[in-house]
Amino acid sequence: MRFTSEQRFDDGVLERGFTLGGIPGFLWTPAAAPAPLILIGHPGGLPGMYPRLAARARHSAAAGFAAATIELPWSGDRPRSAAAEDARADLRRALEAGEPVDDGIVDRLVLPLVDQAVPEWRAALDALLELPDIGGPVGYSGGVISIGVRLAVVEPRISAALLFAGSFVPRAIVEEARQVTVPLQVLLQWDDEGNDRQQALDLFDAFGSKEKTLHANMGGHTGVPEFEGDAGNRFFARHLK
Repeated sequence: MRFTSEQRFDDGVLERGFTLGGIPGFLWTPAAAPAPLILIGHPGGLPGMYPRLAARARHSAAAGFAAATIELPWSGDRPRSAAAEDARADLRRALEAGEPVDDGIVDRLVLPLVDQAVPEWRAALDALLELPDIGGPVGYSGGVISIGVRLAVVEPRISAALLFAGSFVPRAIVEEARQVTVPLQVLLQWDDEGNDRQQALDLFDAFGSKEKTLHANMGGHTGVPEFEGDAGNRFFARHLK
């Protein structure tokens, strides 16, 4: 891990940009360290997502958590995948035509992304946990929800997960969800224009966790109520502190 930038905000939060194996990312740490770590998932495009991610991270830091994120494969300034671009184009065509989204399109788009992103997240976690201002345990917060599911299954250092519904989920990932046992909180926008609501509910039902909570709010994809940030902090306070 190589740090590439650093700034400290008025609230005492230290933000550092970094690269790891050519993958860009950000780390936010509160003034009081070491701190438990929350991995912040997102749909890709780190430059465009930065304002929202930084706001989420600083809100978590105010509750005593460090937070980190990395760019997804084929997003932002990372090299593109022709296969992913073709699958994304097919998905757009189906949605614009009002047609059902074929399972094959979802598999082509999501499964290769999960297969590449999850090892990258685990490598980032290896590097982050070596830093003196990260004290563990670790949580995962955000999307792409299929990445969060796979991480919760294969990464024993993740103690709790707050997953954002709102992306298409392959049937294979729904089956993997039955192996998830960590405490879960799932956030669902009821009127999300790009989300199959029933699929999100089926995924929630499939999770094997004994403790799982669904927060469903009215509104579209970007209409998440601000109070859900406080609810997320309370969830992680129960399981990471």
